[in-house]
Amino acid sequence: MKNLTLIGECMIELNGEPFGVMRQTYGGDTLNTATYAARVASPAKLNVGYVSALGTDKLSQGMIERWQADGINTDLVLRDEKRSAGLYLIQLDKQGERTFLYWRNQSAARYLLQHPDYNRVLSALKNTDMIYLSGISLAILPENDRTLLIEQLGELKKSGLEIAFDSNFRPALWDSREQAQNCYKALLPLVDVALVTFDDEAMLWADNDEQATITRLSSFNIPKIIVKQGSLGATVCEKGKQTFVPTIPVEHVVDTTSAGDSFNAGFLVGYLQGKPLNECCKQGNQLAGIVIQHQGAIIEKSATEHLRNAFA
Repeated sequence: MKNLTLIGECMIELNGEPFGVMRQTYGGDTLNTATYAARVASPAKLNVGYVSALGTDKLSQGMIERWQADGINTDLVLRDEKRSAGLYLIQLDKQGERTFLYWRNQSAARYLLQHPDYNRVLSALKNTDMIYLSGISLAILPENDRTLLIEQLGELKKSGLEIAFDSNFRPALWDSREQAQNCYKALLPLVDVALVTFDDEAMLWADNDEQATITRLSSFNIPKIIVKQGSLGATVCEKGKQTFVPTIPVEHVVDTTSAGDSFNAGFLVGYLQGKPLNECCKQGNQLAGIVIQHQGAIIEKSATEHLRNAFA
């Protein structure tokens, strides 16, 4: 049994027309990855745990119950009596382009490290095999907490665990590009598996191509680098050797939300079983290829059930 523990924030999602019909659900990059990993992994081989903070209100309770139903271990999801989950609203224009409005500054997850029970979480993390977090996991925290978390991850690595990181750069969450760059530079020397999207890397670092991304990340001595290139596929770099893993074309793309998150899930399920990185990428591509044929970040569970046997 391997243990994968993901750190981050899940928010309440409202999707629809303002003052009209609204669909209520939830989502968040690391929670999306946790959900798909728990759905496609064998429970006998992989325990998927989530670290976050939620309120004690009915919406928060409903979210945690749904996570548990998907097979996510929620023992390290702390409950905050003073705060609740953040909220975001998705709006679509006539061309299908999405815009987002966020209300998250006082979310429970933002103050995770200040929770009275956080030391219990920190102690439990020593027993995991891999910690996964994203740039959003870091960006939502107050600056001092962000620095503290990176220091804590450095200490946790001494117990032998691995750290996986998806840069997932969102400019609106940072005061400046320089702030995000400095934060990432502090974390990257601790990373064992970098699962990054080229478009994000280009936005943050002005990389011209995936080779520039690999060269820069390699300077931090990251053992395994995966650069996701959307519908094209992914470039893998391990011990200086590079391989390109193409996707299987998807004819009917409905919604690319969570494509990268679900890729990461499929990849990590394979990785923690000891599969070759190319095979892990193929699993990521296969899972993401299903997800993007459905509406929303978290699709119906039945759509991916067959992958549990395929990924075993």
